[in-house]
Amino acid sequence: MDKQQALIVVKICEAGGRSLHSPALELTPDTRVYVAGHRGLVGSALWRALERHGHKALIGRTRAELNLLDTVEVDSFYEREQPEVVIVAAARVGGIRANNDQPADFLFENLRIQNNLIDGAHRHGVRKLLFLGSSCIYPKHAEQPMREESLLTGPLEPTNQWYAVAKIAGIKLCQAYRRQHGCDFISAMPTNLYGPNDNYDPESSHVLPAMLRRFHEAKATGAEMVTCWGSGAPLREFLHSDDLAEACLILLDRYSKEEHINVGSGHELSIKELAELSAEVTGYEGRIEWDSSKPDGTPRKLMDGTRMEALGWQPKIILREGMERAYAEYYRM
Repeated sequence: MDKQQALIVVKICEAGGRSLHSPALELTPDTRVYVAGHRGLVGSALWRALERHGHKALIGRTRAELNLLDTVEVDSFYEREQPEVVIVAAARVGGIRANNDQPADFLFENLRIQNNLIDGAHRHGVRKLLFLGSSCIYPKHAEQPMREESLLTGPLEPTNQWYAVAKIAGIKLCQAYRRQHGCDFISAMPTNLYGPNDNYDPESSHVLPAMLRRFHEAKATGAEMVTCWGSGAPLREFLHSDDLAEACLILLDRYSKEEHINVGSGHELSIKELAELSAEVTGYEGRIEWDSSKPDGTPRKLMDGTRMEALGWQPKIILREGMERAYAEYYRM
């Protein structure tokens, strides 16, 4: 091996296995981008952001049109559509109750969905893939704010460990395909999200949309009191889905590393404060009580967003403004 060949090998290793002889991906209006889960909270925000930035060759499929749990269907889809970029925003999601009641579904279905999409992307020559996970991948008692290096350094929060294990497997699968096959597959871990097309189902929604619905219904029925789960003490961080979507476009354009990257707002509040804010936004004036017999979940979840900020991204939508938008949408439903 001569010096020039040796230098090429070193550069490939530094790039996480991605061959530097491959042409760099440049997103253009005609780049074929498949958004898996394009009707959901995150996927629809990505679709809107891509359209705002002039992208015209967007690919989306509903559950009725493409069963992501079916390997053969996903393989046929890749063969027909030949996407150049894939964003994995499809997943089975839910709050504490849904995770606790349906652990097998959350683990099996998320593993199957992401395995089909990631492996299919490799086999059909997708040039870039962005896998989206969740802040629940970090240990229950991770040092705050949670840095990317905290992954797998301690036990997970039991109430959502099934979903977390699937998302950790997704990160590792992207890293494995990158190392073994030179795929430009990257992963981003958003904090708690909310926004248009959120899930307001009382059995499966996350805390913010669940509170908006609960306080709205309490106001509508004239209830004197609303009872919330837990102590109200845990701290949570929230990010509007439109802010996440803009971060994702930056990652597709500027990020190509094996390590996953956090995306958070950098601001946190207690669940008690969130409940009080939800009451204000919906106009509910009754009492709020707490059922401490119900689980709190992780005590605190604040993301360290240093790496994302270094790429030039900052969130723009403050929480109260975002919640007012979300409630206006829910009110129209």
